[in-house]
Amino acid sequence: MSLLDIVDLHKAFGGVRAVDGVSFAVEPGELLALIGPNGAGKSTLFNLLNGQLQPDSGQVSLNGASLAGLPPRAIWRQGVGRTFQISQTFASLTVLENVQMVLLSQARKLFGLWSRAAAHEPQRALGLLEQVGMAAQAGRPCSELAYGDVKRVELAMALASEPQLLLMDEPTAGMAPEERHALMALTRRLAAERHMAVLFTEHSMDVVFGYAQRVIVLARGTILAQGDPMQIQGDPAVQREYLGVGQPIEARKA
Repeated sequence: MSLLDIVDLHKAFGGVRAVDGVSFAVEPGELLALIGPNGAGKSTLFNLLNGQLQPDSGQVSLNGASLAGLPPRAIWRQGVGRTFQISQTFASLTVLENVQMVLLSQARKLFGLWSRAAAHEPQRALGLLEQVGMAAQAGRPCSELAYGDVKRVELAMALASEPQLLLMDEPTAGMAPEERHALMALTRRLAAERHMAVLFTEHSMDVVFGYAQRVIVLARGTILAQGDPMQIQGDPAVQREYLGVGQPIEARKA
């Protein structure tokens, strides 16, 4: 049994089959990239996995326990974290307080009137920021941070829930090449250290082929191909549908 098992997953919107019979598994510690052209079904699949959408049919299970039909918070508590293409941080709070807010939520104290983020597990929050290289900026408001640093804070927030599986939606969108490679190298290291699986969508092919251990290509809601990066780069169907024949990897953008 894998960490995450997806079996014959379906989701349609009217006559559009956004996810049409998708099946695959994710192993602990694996970095798996999900790529494909716009409209391939990537965002719909992510939203099915973390409960923002409910499947029409099919199974999603984590360590053998079904996630299908559960709300996002319940899935989060089962061990599925997520980062978003547009970073979800509290701009007016400090870097440390952003992480503490997640720890409060995990402890089910977020809505207690007696709770204040600044008083809740500061050392644990600081330790998480240390892991992502942001401890030195713990006292700064997120509104003052560079974009790449905001992404690191969001990663620390995701790690605060101790996920077994981390979903990363376009993690390097809007980042300069040096920033995006630094973030993905950090993610790869944390995944190995925590034995945490990472499933990520990405349009920058240098990131996909540089960091993913395995790649799944979606097209029109179905799996077109899957394999290691070398297999995907050489797959004729993938080249026709998505990568483009004869382009260098660095230039291949969706």
